[in-house]
Amino acid sequence: MSRKHYHYKSAEVSCCVKYFLFGFNIIFWLLGAAFLGIGLWAWAEKGVLSNLSSITDLGGFDPVWLFIVVGGVMFILGFAGCIGALRENTLLLKFFSVFLGLIFFLELTAGILAFVFKDWIKDQLNFFINNNVKAYRDDIDLQNLIDFAQEYWSCCGAHGPDDWNLNIYFNCTKSNPSRESCGVPFSCCVKDPAEDVINTQCGYDVRRRGVESSQVKSILFLSQQKLSHDTSQVEQVQYLTPSVDLHPTILHERAHPTTAAMKTFLLGMSSRPRLNGDGLLL
Repeated sequence: MSRKHYHYKSAEVSCCVKYFLFGFNIIFWLLGAAFLGIGLWAWAEKGVLSNLSSITDLGGFDPVWLFIVVGGVMFILGFAGCIGALRENTLLLKFFSVFLGLIFFLELTAGILAFVFKDWIKDQLNFFINNNVKAYRDDIDLQNLIDFAQEYWSCCGAHGPDDWNLNIYFNCTKSNPSRESCGVPFSCCVKDPAEDVINTQCGYDVRRRGVESSQVKSILFLSQQKLSHDTSQVEQVQYLTPSVDLHPTILHERAHPTTAAMKTFLLGMSSRPRLNGDGLLL
């Protein structure tokens, strides 16, 4: 009686690689689903899903697109890697690896092009920022993104506080009835460590010409070191030069219209009588 020999085909993917890919990709997949869900929820809250034509109504960048696009890519990649590793499906695994390779290649290409065409990239970035400055009050998500960026990078606009003239609420013209006219967002202000509550009105009127001395004094107190006596106030004048960026409202002095008023106020402080160490008038 002849014996039958059965030949079992060995697995194409090793057990360790299989479960490592499965575990990694299921986490990737769930993160992608979470990002996608957050993006769709944000659009639902803003009424975009009920009126898809409103997607193009926003003049600036809608940060929800980041969650939608990134979450969608992560969801597709995680699904392909997870199911491909679990079922040992070489087609899905090839799709997973090729997709990852394509993303890496695009990132590398983008980095090289950004280095070669850095002037063009800079112009496009300035154009992008200015467009979003115009739409600052049009979308709460965009507003939060700009505030975060200005606080994180300690900046105010693309070139300086006067970039906020592009926004209809902060535009410094006589015909602008907005209370925020000639001001900047609160994210341009240096936070006082002693304050527990954020002063959202700290940027009001800081770009208006002819600022009163009391307002100038309050602006100076937003600098990183407080002025404790008259001598230090006089020494502060040397910091009001174009080479130093005093954040927030006196950031980029060359673009700030109240610098002359500040200097006049400080020099006036220096003209007051002072006593030397022996109690005699200087």
